[in-house]
Amino acid sequence: MTTVAGSVLLPGDPEYDDERAVFNLNHRLEPAMIVVPESAADVQAAVTFAAGQHRPVLVKTTGHQIVGQAHGAVVIATHRMNDITIDPIGRRARVSAGVLWSDVIAEAAKAGLAPLNGSNPTVGVSGYTLGGGLSPTLGRSQGYAADHVRSLEVVTADGDLRHVDAESEPDLFWALRGGKGNFAAVTALEFDLFPVPRLYGGAIYFPGERTADVLRAWTAWHPSTPETMVTSFAVMRMPPVPEVPEALRGKFLVSVRIAYNGTTADGERMIEPLRVVAPAVLDTVRDMPYIEVASIHNEPTDPVPYYERGIMLREFPAQAQDKLIELVGPDASTELVIAELRALGGAWDREPAVPNAVSTRGLPYSLLGVAVGPLSQEQHLKSLVAELLDGMKPWQGDRRYVNNLAPDEAADAAAIYGPERYERLASIKKTYDPTNMFRLNHNVAPAA
Repeated sequence: MTTVAGSVLLPGDPEYDDERAVFNLNHRLEPAMIVVPESAADVQAAVTFAAGQHRPVLVKTTGHQIVGQAHGAVVIATHRMNDITIDPIGRRARVSAGVLWSDVIAEAAKAGLAPLNGSNPTVGVSGYTLGGGLSPTLGRSQGYAADHVRSLEVVTADGDLRHVDAESEPDLFWALRGGKGNFAAVTALEFDLFPVPRLYGGAIYFPGERTADVLRAWTAWHPSTPETMVTSFAVMRMPPVPEVPEALRGKFLVSVRIAYNGTTADGERMIEPLRVVAPAVLDTVRDMPYIEVASIHNEPTDPVPYYERGIMLREFPAQAQDKLIELVGPDASTELVIAELRALGGAWDREPAVPNAVSTRGLPYSLLGVAVGPLSQEQHLKSLVAELLDGMKPWQGDRRYVNNLAPDEAADAAAIYGPERYERLASIKKTYDPTNMFRLNHNVAPAA
């Protein structure tokens, strides 16, 4: 391999185990080599080496969503590539491949700006954005994170470093934004920021025994709210562990998550119908600086052993509500830690000015199931999630949100994207990655 400024690690090397680790403790990578780059040139060297060896390439930031175990692959671990540049006048950020959302949020906040980040601040910007990016804070009014990418710097399978935008490489630009990691190794990306220094947000936790009351109230309430209100509903069976806030520890709860980009007075008035449904166990909804938005979902920031999978729903009528209550409500025997239903619509349904490959526009709900436990319980964890999602199949949409697919899910990419979009993706794949080097994902195969 060409000399790299970063690290090149083989199995048995002292840092190999640390660098192959991912956020999900139940998922292990077994690559032939790990390259820890410090620059785009290092990424080029890694891709060129992999091509010469006919090895697949997997790019990893935190590994919140990794597909496959990378046997025989070259893994590119990007965490040392962590440069962030904020343009407060142009309201844009340029970040290197290894940057986390927590760092972007903190830097953007200094200029009174906010990104379209996810619910967990420890997620990497690149993978989240390439998969679409479903922001639970500003997405309903602004759309997917992928809609606001202005340019990317990538290394394609031929080892070339390319600047990709709507003018320079329109087809690749379309495919990268929504096509996940199928087309290139991203080394940097530039995207829009928004003048949002604060939100009215948080979560209202109710006793789980009131699941039906809260679900029906939320389902009737949220469609009439403005696009500046983003909300979700979650049934939670919280484990009795110190990482869980004491007020919630070991309890069966139902939660409504709120993120409102408007005045506190309007927000309080708007959510009052939810607050009166039942006595709250805990109510954290308040005016907050944007840098505190991770507290809305309060997700784990340290690695956890878990299994999760999601589907999209095309509708959520009364029968579907009844079924969800049956599956996860107070009379259910499930051990799922979380079943979350996110209400979409608004800008998530609108095609951006520069269209992209995101496939889930027009589907009004995202449903996610999460089971927590060690790898020795893998089949049980999978069965818990399957029971939820299979039970909701009568209302399942015809496309999938790629960021919510399981790491071992044998998902047909044509079913994820729909036949027309998949055909275009496969054609672009043939142009930029004809040998399918970037295949350790929910794979778009090169067109025949």
